[in-house]
Amino acid sequence: MIKKNKQKYELLSPAGSIEKARYALEFGADAIYLGIPDFSLRARINKFTEKDIQEIIKYAHERNKKVYITVNIFVHNRHLKPLPKFLKKVNLWQADGIIISDPGVIILAKKHCPNVPIHLSTQANCTNYESAKFWFEQGVERIILAREVSLEEIKEIHKKIPKLELEYFVHGAMCMSYSGRCLLSSYFTGKSANLGDCTQPCRWKYDTLIKADGHDDKVMNMEEDKHGSYILNSKDLCLVKYLDELKDAGIISFKIEGRAKSIYYASLVSLIYRQALDLRLTNEKLNKLYKELESLVHRGYTTGFLFGKEKVEQKYSSSHIMPKHQFVGEITKSVKSIKLKIESQKWSTHIKVHNAILVGDDIEIIEPSGVKTKIKIKKMYEQDEQEIQEAHGGQGKTIILHTKNKIQKMAVVRKSVLANFPI
Repeated sequence: MIKKNKQKYELLSPAGSIEKARYALEFGADAIYLGIPDFSLRARINKFTEKDIQEIIKYAHERNKKVYITVNIFVHNRHLKPLPKFLKKVNLWQADGIIISDPGVIILAKKHCPNVPIHLSTQANCTNYESAKFWFEQGVERIILAREVSLEEIKEIHKKIPKLELEYFVHGAMCMSYSGRCLLSSYFTGKSANLGDCTQPCRWKYDTLIKADGHDDKVMNMEEDKHGSYILNSKDLCLVKYLDELKDAGIISFKIEGRAKSIYYASLVSLIYRQALDLRLTNEKLNKLYKELESLVHRGYTTGFLFGKEKVEQKYSSSHIMPKHQFVGEITKSVKSIKLKIESQKWSTHIKVHNAILVGDDIEIIEPSGVKTKIKIKKMYEQDEQEIQEAHGGQGKTIILHTKNKIQKMAVVRKSVLANFPI
């Protein structure tokens, strides 16, 4: 039996661009987190300008949703001069929270954006209740707990400081270093992960060489297989089956990692976790959601440290697992067609093409509401209603399909990368 949850729990999704932000919100996120390159840990893939942030805050607030601004780099002296000006803007924009990892920045935030709640970043490595109590006494309203914190430790922290809001990562990539405090990128490329410029050396392929003392001429290459080994490649976190346990432990905000991922990823993961949060699901239903998550690009899934493991599981054989579906497009509009004579196909549905779509393809359309529609493409058209056989991404191309029902705007379109259409 499925039981509705009375308490509203927050689903917090990533936003690497204004487009991804909109999709995450439409597919079920209660809040999004984002930042500008200067002060964010996703500087290389961050596409937000200050104008974008103001626009998406307005967009979110019109939908009774929230936006949190990240200022979570490890601050150096050179950052201190421009920070107050930016913090004052955050205050004027009426952001719903500011995510900070540095104690000095917390002091500046209290001074320059006093109306914005302070959230402690996971980069601050809060792993115990005394640390949590300290930050709470400094004015921090929410702590994003370190991924290394176990379920039992979460319960204890909540019990000791019940008024403190607790947030926890439930899905996405995991760093092999402690809560992301990694120096590999700086060492190999001179680009600092702690300043938002990680080149992800943990995902690279490595050849490991060993030699015995006194035998420098004899070096052995240790390999997982002929392609080398991904010895630092952590599996991805996936806790979709354990949200009820986290609720009972005191977590109120459930966070998804992935500001660098596609709008398809942001949409589908937000939708799945929305469904999991809103209902107390049976094991069968949870397994179906988990299977859907397995269809995305990932590195294998792990529960991380939630149940007290002392190590992060690794994916040695490759950098990722191939997805079962390919994202091919997004619905821009679906309008009633007065030209169509076939009564069963009375809607002209417009698809912005991201990857190749061909006549004969079996596609699946997933709407923000969760409705799924499977279609075998028999005919497709350009915007001038000229029939075409194929369309490719990267050209800003839009195609038209004639569909039986109206399709919700911002629905995402995918097709199977397997020989047979997925069940």
